[in-house]
Amino acid sequence: MLKAIIVDDEAPARSELRFLLDEVGGVEVVAEAASVREAIEKLKEYPCDVMFLDINMPEATGLQLADAMRHLKFPPAVVFVTAYSEHALDAFKVSAVDYLLKPVETDRLAQTIARVREQVALHVQAQKSERIPVEKGGKKILIAIDKIRFVMARDDYAYLQTDVDRYFSTVSLAQLEKRLDGHGFFRVHRGYLVNLSMVEEIESVAGGTLLLSLQGVEEKIPVSRRRVSTLKKALGL
Repeated sequence: MLKAIIVDDEAPARSELRFLLDEVGGVEVVAEAASVREAIEKLKEYPCDVMFLDINMPEATGLQLADAMRHLKFPPAVVFVTAYSEHALDAFKVSAVDYLLKPVETDRLAQTIARVREQVALHVQAQKSERIPVEKGGKKILIAIDKIRFVMARDDYAYLQTDVDRYFSTVSLAQLEKRLDGHGFFRVHRGYLVNLSMVEEIESVAGGTLLLSLQGVEEKIPVSRRRVSTLKKALGL
């Protein structure tokens, strides 16, 4: 059963889509939201496989939300549901699975759900298989990506921090940033990559910068001033 969140500022549109999803079957709507801000809060409380997004909403657009969610460790699949056709190209630039025009037809929605299932299955398989080779005590070790809290640069090399230990990598931070793209990691500083899903506390400090506290890690991670605004957007703040 796929878990879904519906985001649309019009209640009748949300109700209609919920009805159609019931007709198609295999999808549980775990939450609804009337704005991007509310959607971010709902996603924290109700992790989902797919988010059905309207585009034109107050305060921020569905396109902006979809772009921000790409920084998440496990971003939901995105399906845009809108009355306007002119945003289709922009939608696929933010990795949308599909673009549905209102009024949505049941058969067309069923095709979309099939696409979502395929993408979710691929992501699950990728998450299970992806690990990073590191060194510790003269031994080669494979660390699962979802165990990494942050990556720290040291000269031409890097260290990967988990909740239990720190590991050496002969791969540079820049190379690891490419390897971790799409897994929810964010370059907060020239010397640090952070797993956004592990951020527990954000502390403002002098000079307009921030310090991040991560789950299971005592060390606080600095955020450069030029990255503060982008980081806040990525975290939905």
